[in-house]
Amino acid sequence: MRTEAETARRRRQSRARMPSSAGYMIAAVLTALGLFFALWWMLVSGGDEAPWLPAGLAASVVLLVALSAREVVMRRAWTRYLLENGISEHSDERARSRHADKKSHSSALLSAALRAIQKQSVEADSAGSSPEAHLEVFHLCQDYLAGTDEALRSSMTGEKSIAMRAGQERVKSLQKHHMLSWARETSVLLTREAQQRARTSDKIETANRALDSLDSALKIYPDEPELNESVLAIKEFIASVKVAHWVELAERSAFKGHFKRAIDRYKDALFYLNRETVKEEVRLAGEERIGREIQALRSRLKSSNQTGGRKMNGGGGVPE
Repeated sequence: MRTEAETARRRRQSRARMPSSAGYMIAAVLTALGLFFALWWMLVSGGDEAPWLPAGLAASVVLLVALSAREVVMRRAWTRYLLENGISEHSDERARSRHADKKSHSSALLSAALRAIQKQSVEADSAGSSPEAHLEVFHLCQDYLAGTDEALRSSMTGEKSIAMRAGQERVKSLQKHHMLSWARETSVLLTREAQQRARTSDKIETANRALDSLDSALKIYPDEPELNESVLAIKEFIASVKVAHWVELAERSAFKGHFKRAIDRYKDALFYLNRETVKEEVRLAGEERIGREIQALRSRLKSSNQTGGRKMNGGGGVPE
């Protein structure tokens, strides 16, 4: 009897302390009115001609702030109330049912997650989708695999365990597919953008961003041939940009008659041709072409020096 009486008394006290939205609004209105009359009286005492205007404005501001904060304040009040009363009353019941519901609840959530992944996978593969859609599916697959691993570690057995492992295999396949798709489409877009850039530095910077996307995928799938071939192609593009830049500078110098400077710039082109990643046949062809240009420039430089020397010698003679 004593226990029942104490329980009833605690419940009455809990209901008395239950948060009330109406009570909050009444308190806010009374506070605003009190502020209005207090300011009004102070302004009237000070000889203000229109004391109601600033007093009404201040009271309105207080009321607006109270209305804006009502949701936050009431949410906190309800949370505190539940922590003090509701949770403590029902925690034992939840603890008993939690273990029984956990497995079925997690299985249902993972099944729903698998359906969502399959749906987003189809959307990401559709025409017009962006590379970021593939990356989003990849992250969803990561979350699903982490969730299923945790569920399997919690002694899940039987048909649910078999179905979950089968789901993992499907998701791993989707995960790889979308990571490769993201890396491929991103690198293609960035490489095209690099080709359209005017400045050499912008071309190289954009191509390096394409390399970064491929490197991210290679960290997960290091033995994937498609990724390695794409990396090689972009590195060859970067090498061609650098070599073409120095060849162009050399040609400009040769056109202006600066043969020695042109030779030096052709040598810079050779340096990058041998330093960067380039196919053997491409490198040999480039070396042969640049070598011919350097040889031709040396011949022209020698001829120019000899002509200049003859002019100097002839200029020293006695005129007839």
